[in-house]
Amino acid sequence: MLFHPANLPYWIFLGMGVLLFLFVIVSGGGDDDVDIDTDVGTDGDFDFNGLFLGWIGIGKAPLILLLAINLSLWGLFGWMFNVWLGGILNQVPSGGWNFIVLILSMFLSLFTGGLIARPVGRIFAEFGEDTSSDRLIGRNGTVSSATIPLEKQGRIGQVDVIDKSGNLVTINATVPEWGTVIPRHGETVIVIDRTVDVYFAIASNSPDENHWLRVTNKK
Repeated sequence: MLFHPANLPYWIFLGMGVLLFLFVIVSGGGDDDVDIDTDVGTDGDFDFNGLFLGWIGIGKAPLILLLAINLSLWGLFGWMFNVWLGGILNQVPSGGWNFIVLILSMFLSLFTGGLIARPVGRIFAEFGEDTSSDRLIGRNGTVSSATIPLEKQGRIGQVDVIDKSGNLVTINATVPEWGTVIPRHGETVIVIDRTVDVYFAIASNSPDENHWLRVTNKK
């Protein structure tokens, strides 16, 4: 049953997923992620597309890594379902059973891949991580915590940033003391500086960004 022709598609999916994982490691983390808002709308609006895309992992990891996860899981789940059904039916699943296994394993792989995309993305980011801690300065990011607090408040928030190599990195961040705008969950920020333990981020397209640009241009 293990190497029965009925399992061939799932061995192919699994093999493709493993090859993509190897490519991600060799290339240093994968391609750039797609800039898609995967948060449910506010003020009573319900963003079904954003909810669905977030559910399957879009926006949580580089797309090539997400594809590697989903293909590997599709192959694994499909093979497991075929073996399980073969034990129940006392024969290799065929006909309509093959289609059911194909669709069920696909949806299960999309769901599971969406759940594990972010932590797996963080793990694989380490393979291509730049040794320079300043590689994120000037990059845009998305607030993943409720807010990014002011530095003087003594608290930190989290920002998801994709570096120039396509690695998805979650960093601790605060708004500098001179900041006037508190970025909230899902909003875009710019990483402008760092200390040993925390990065400084400001809201994009805000008075804080204008102030930072004026100061930077004067240097």
